[in-house]
Amino acid sequence: MQAFYTDHFELPLPEGHRFPMSKYRLLRERIASSAADGSIELRVPDPVEPDELCLAHDATYVAKVFKGTLDAVEQRRIGFPWSPEMVERSRRSVGATIAAARCALTDGAAVNLAGGTHHSGPARGQGYCVFNDVAVAAHVLLAERRIARAAVIDCDVHQGNGTAEFFADDPRVFTFSIHGAKNFPARKHPGDLDVALESGTGDLAYLESLDGALQQVFASGPFDLVFYVSGADPFAGDTLGYLSLSKLGLKHRDELVFSMCQSWGVPVAVSMAGGYAASVDDIVDIHEETVRQAARIARRSSGVKS
Repeated sequence: MQAFYTDHFELPLPEGHRFPMSKYRLLRERIASSAADGSIELRVPDPVEPDELCLAHDATYVAKVFKGTLDAVEQRRIGFPWSPEMVERSRRSVGATIAAARCALTDGAAVNLAGGTHHSGPARGQGYCVFNDVAVAAHVLLAERRIARAAVIDCDVHQGNGTAEFFADDPRVFTFSIHGAKNFPARKHPGDLDVALESGTGDLAYLESLDGALQQVFASGPFDLVFYVSGADPFAGDTLGYLSLSKLGLKHRDELVFSMCQSWGVPVAVSMAGGYAASVDDIVDIHEETVRQAARIARRSSGVKS
């Protein structure tokens, strides 16, 4: 399986910033050290080009990001200070999801070891999200006619408001989000299917809700590709999550998503999305399990074609 990494394109952050940037490097190192059998090939993606970004995003917003002319409110909404490194990393992260999506169509599954920037909307960034990697990747593959219809399965604990906004009037992409009802963002943009869970929801109730929702998602197909925005932040130890899933529960979540994709014969491109546990090792553990399950799907699904 192909896994695309961008952690060496570092985003400089102020001392004490709450975003756990180190998780990307630690995840890539963990995968590299334990995949000596060649089951996972680590690759560096090309950066997304401005014209590709503009297939989804407003051209004025894209130009502001590239030129560094975002105003103070726009930068505060994103949560990162502007820098040339921020632009390059954001381009690479989107490029990684585009590359993973293309590979998934051939290999059955592929992974971006970052991404999942689902709060970014057509003309804005938000919540540590500069560009929306899934929205751009979907538009690129649609424009290339590699796919005719896709689904987004978003299991990050925060609602994928930006992704829902992109595709609110576009039947080519079905958006599903399962998230905390009383969590960020305060204003949620409705997708095609939203499941809002009460704070403290644990493994059993979560998995039952997810199972029923996935049945609805795939009944709304057929789809040529699934974008899986996994997220480590439904974890009970997450400081911004407010749900109570165990690591085993999150493993079962991934199994449910991947098995459903496989049973319907739909390739899957995975993005990591959020994770804010007090221990970065917990975040990496959860993301690593998602990557390993995707690799198993790729092995079993070899021969899936676009």
